[in-house]
Amino acid sequence: MVQFRDKSGDAAWRHETAAKLRALCEDFGAPFIVNDDVALAASVGAAGVHLGREDAALPEARARLGPDALIGVSCYDSLERGRAAAAQGADYLAFGSVFPSATKAEAVHCPLTTLTRARSLGVPVVAIGGITSDNGRDAIDAGADALAVINAVFEAPDVRHAAKSFSSLWAR
Repeated sequence: MVQFRDKSGDAAWRHETAAKLRALCEDFGAPFIVNDDVALAASVGAAGVHLGREDAALPEARARLGPDALIGVSCYDSLERGRAAAAQGADYLAFGSVFPSATKAEAVHCPLTTLTRARSLGVPVVAIGGITSDNGRDAIDAGADALAVINAVFEAPDVRHAAKSFSSLWAR
């Protein structure tokens, strides 16, 4: 899955880029979702949206994007937030920052034990924050069904190799 996360205020650029990425993801059979912006997700035909604390409510996003949309929710370190999102029909729950993150240095720390406890919510668990190919296995062992990464792939000298290093974590 590819998530478009852009915090710039340039709406035209964001729309154009998201539309191009959605088409590219479609060509490769990868779901494309938009971070934080239900309207943008709808306008480019994204597979879904990822919602944070300050974003649209999950029921509102579901109504706008439809019953088949992939909707994830940031739960930070809160099992209560995860429980509420699961009850509202979230398709996955993201917990983190499980490790120190260069992208969000101020992010709430979420212990790996929270991933283990989140498994009881019955919704796929995504570990986010500071994930590398060196520590990703720890998150998987703790209960993550998926890993959300930015820098460990997109700042790597060889993006393809970096992505494959994450794929190999699931093979063990």
